[in-house]
Formats: sequence, C-alpha cells, structure tokens
Amino acid sequence: MSGAGPYNTGYLASGRAVVLQRNWWLVLIRGAVALLFGLVAIAQPGITLASLVLLFGIYMAVDGVFAIAAGVRAAANHERWGEWIIEGIVDLIAAAIAFVFPLATILGVVIFAAAWAVVSGIALLAAAFRGGGVAGRGLMGLGGVISVLWGVLLFAFPITGAVVLTYWLGIYALFFGGALVALSLRLRRGLVR
Repeated sequence: MSGAGPYNTGYLASGRAVVLQRNWWLVLIRGAVALLFGLVAIAQPGITLASLVLLFGIYMAVDGVFAIAAGVRAAANHERWGEWIIEGIVDLIAAAIAFVFPLATILGVVIFAAAWAVVSGIALLAAAFRGGGVAGRGLMGLGGVISVLWGVLLFAFPITGAVVLTYWLGIYALFFGGALVALSLRLRRGLVR
C-alpha cells in the first residue's frame, strides 16, 4: 500500500493541522481561560470551591430534569421508564444538597478522594508484598504508603484537603493553559509539527 489514500494517517494529521492552524485563536482563548482559571483557583481557593459546587449543582439539576423528561417520554411510548425517573430524582436530590449544603458537597468529594487513596494504596501495598520477583516492588510499596498517608491526611483534615485539591487543580490549569497558549502561537506562525 502506498498510503496515498484519504485514510492515510499522514493525510489525516495534516488535515487536522490545517484546521488547528486556521483556528489558532480558539486554541489561544482556551489556553487563556485555563490560565485565568488556574490563577483564580490558586489565589482564591474558597471562591473556586464554591463555584465548582454551584456548577455541580446546576449540572445535576439540569441532568435530573432531562432524565425525568426522558422517563416521561419513555412511559408515553410504553417503554421502560423507571430507571430514568429514579436517576432524575437522585440527580435533583444531589443538586438540592449542593445548593443547600455546599460544604457537605465539598466534604463528600474530599471523603471520596480519601477513601479512594486509602483503598488504592492498600491494593498497591498488597501487590508489592505478593509481587514475588517483580522489579519495582519497593517503588510500588512506596507508592502504596504515600497513597494511604494521603488518604489518612484527607480524612483527618478534609477542609485543608479541599483547599489543597483546589491548588492542584489550579496548578494543572496553569500548565495546561500555558501549553495551549504556546501551541496557539506556534500554530499562528505556521510551525505545526
């Protein structure tokens, strides 16, 4: 095969590059918004947390309404509808909790992250101890210990943990936004490779 057809990966990659190059300014805006979000998340973690909870509540409310509407439509068409209605009600309850008890919502996310860290850390430790002759068992065990410690710290200090998670989100957004801004400038100059 010569690879000259329209499904050649080089052809597709160059097609995507042309689209990106034409729309370099959209990449720049996306990067700038990520940078702005990152700066706000680091400078004002409380506002960022409150905003994220508000957005979560709005999302859950909208999703709940649409799930119930889908259930009503399914019932009208004599299809299975119960799951849709239950999902919609649960979504609306989650939205109400987010709006009425935003701190509880934040704490719920932190507790979930803490539980995940402890469980995954224990799993890593178990794998390291059962690893036999597997290379990297020590690093696997170290990763497990760090994960368990992180989870315990989140359980012990959930509010501080929420703020730290917000800082990490902000740092991620700064790096991500910076990469997009750099990409947009390369696209603008035609340096796509």
